[in-house]
Amino acid sequence: MSQTQEKPAAKAAVPTQAIRSLLVHAEPGAASTHRVKVAARLARDNGARLIGLGAEAFEPMLTVDPFFGYAAAEWATLVQEQIVTSLKNAEAAFERDAAGADTEWRSIEDKPARALAHAARAADIVIMGPKGKGGSSRTADPAEVIMTSGRPVLIVPDGATQLHGKAVIVAWKDTREARRAVADAMPFLVAAETVIVQVICDEAEFDSATRQADDVVDSLKRHGVKAKSNVTTATNGEVTMILERTAVANHADLIVAGAYGHNRTSEWVFGGVTDDLLHRPECFVLLSH
Repeated sequence: MSQTQEKPAAKAAVPTQAIRSLLVHAEPGAASTHRVKVAARLARDNGARLIGLGAEAFEPMLTVDPFFGYAAAEWATLVQEQIVTSLKNAEAAFERDAAGADTEWRSIEDKPARALAHAARAADIVIMGPKGKGGSSRTADPAEVIMTSGRPVLIVPDGATQLHGKAVIVAWKDTREARRAVADAMPFLVAAETVIVQVICDEAEFDSATRQADDVVDSLKRHGVKAKSNVTTATNGEVTMILERTAVANHADLIVAGAYGHNRTSEWVFGGVTDDLLHRPECFVLLSH
């Protein structure tokens, strides 16, 4: 009787986690300079393409007064000229601050958040500044980009020019958005020397939260991530503070989190963690929805 000997299965090639293209919101100003320098360094370190996007728009003035209409037309022409000049200045600043990176420039006369969301189809990650920075015609709301782009958004804190990423804090909550954030952040997690899966819960959830954190750590370790867990009991109002304290204690300059795990409007009204991180980031924050 013949016997069939099973051959060992061939090892499947494991794809390398890497960032291949980045999109950065570029404006003529100091805040943009910092974020473009961060983006350019990331692009150079990853051998990636850096796409700079300048976008501005204005809303036409509506009037039924025919005499006022002439003045409005002149005003619109003036604003249009200012937008063209601003976009040219943004391009020049981008080329200066992104020197040495493989770059591409795009400019569009549209609302910045909408333009970024559309252009995100060409990128693995979007890089922006905190919420509420810049002039009204050129400000992009990172919350809107997070919700509409389908890409992770890296928020650069004021004044920062380099993301080291040696230590990373994963803000874990057992939600779809947190799972998405971990997957999107994998290039940073694999490269980090230390990754802490931080869970914040009330006392009644401690055992369950510990099991969840262990699951996440085990999964990350199978990807080669040097991960460990930390479970802390606290109230909802202390979450942002604990995350930032954990980052400081571990010399971490990046927090990874899922964005808007429930209704965005209610989170904005009641001061949710996502909006805390968008408005006043103490370090780099990577958010996914």
